[in-house]
Amino acid sequence: MIDTRLLLDDFEVTAARLARKKVDPALPEAARDLARRRREQVRRVDEARSAMNAGSARVGALMRAGRRAEADDLRAELASRRAEVDELEATLREIGAELDDVVLRIPNLPADDVPDGAGEEDNVVLRTHGFDPSVYAGAKWAPHWEVAERLGIFDAERAAKLSGGMFSVLRGDGARLLRALVTFALDLNRDHYEEILPPHLVRTETISRTGHLTKFDTQAYRVRDDDLWLVPTAEVPLMGLHQGEILPEAGLPRRYMAYTVCWRREAGAAGKDTRGLQRVHEFHKVELVKLCKPEDGEAELEALLADAERPLQILGLPYRVVLLCAGDLTFSASKVYDLEVYAPGVDKWLEVSSISLVTDFQARRGQIRFRREGGGVEFVHSLNGSGLATPRVWAAILELGQQPDGTVRLPAALAPYLGRDAIG
Repeated sequence: MIDTRLLLDDFEVTAARLARKKVDPALPEAARDLARRRREQVRRVDEARSAMNAGSARVGALMRAGRRAEADDLRAELASRRAEVDELEATLREIGAELDDVVLRIPNLPADDVPDGAGEEDNVVLRTHGFDPSVYAGAKWAPHWEVAERLGIFDAERAAKLSGGMFSVLRGDGARLLRALVTFALDLNRDHYEEILPPHLVRTETISRTGHLTKFDTQAYRVRDDDLWLVPTAEVPLMGLHQGEILPEAGLPRRYMAYTVCWRREAGAAGKDTRGLQRVHEFHKVELVKLCKPEDGEAELEALLADAERPLQILGLPYRVVLLCAGDLTFSASKVYDLEVYAPGVDKWLEVSSISLVTDFQARRGQIRFRREGGGVEFVHSLNGSGLATPRVWAAILELGQQPDGTVRLPAALAPYLGRDAIG
């Protein structure tokens, strides 16, 4: 959540920054008004408590002076005031709960260097790596689902029979290729990130504190009989590891990675890029998460971007780096780089990773702090990004590796994991 002091002390600037993210102005205004009411109610409660304490001290002084009758009268008066204090405190709790409800619906502030814009069309391509348009011109490139079905490694018909649309069944080398991608990504980052194997189910509190239940409130899958959710990304359990903790400064940054299956409803995606593995409800991903000091956030973001680019470079996939505009940022993110791989079979740039700087937004929701060596406790800053999301990388490898004889040439880096350099 955002710092409510920004709403009280710097409202105009804060509201203007939120407007860049297409936030309804009524939302920060409501939060500001509630924050003012809470501040005033805190003052009233403090004054009432102070008066009660002073009265209690006076009772003690009267008793010590032998003025018992006066002490009893004052004690009776304080008893009636206790009910007033209880009422003031109950009102404070009500205002606080209402404020929390509103603030939890306010997204993170966009970074100042994020470009203005309303949506995807306003994102900025920063650079392109390994892409030569002439390589793809004048040739026929089949989409990955046709290549995969012909090779017998993708079974869309049986996936639909088992689970319905937007699910997949991978067979033989198709399944091995996915497993190879996961292992490759974990091996690539093992020296810099601690590998975690988290649960695939998390409590409502855990997913809410990361901001994902707000973002994915129509996207996440909930378990029917328990207060549990299937993870939409491993970022959720990784960020939940230190909720409610105070970490030592010397222990930062913390760098974690996890391979999980991820589930998203993809609500509103009907008929939109849903063939093959472009957009699916269930997918496999290696996620990278960092916790760091506030002053290290930008440097860690650039390092995380490099970590996410490295597997694409080693695999020899043409990709581009895109800086998202304010209007296209996710709920929790302050700044986001997208990595998009070119897939010639569908003639599209497919997003394969989002690398996000989340500042202290999730840490405030989850109460994740660190203690400075010189004293003082502050919120950590968090970052996350896909180390490798398999569906679209899998698809791009099949489309880019098509050979005249019908086989698919694999990137050399994957050959040790599959024991071969081609499928077919």
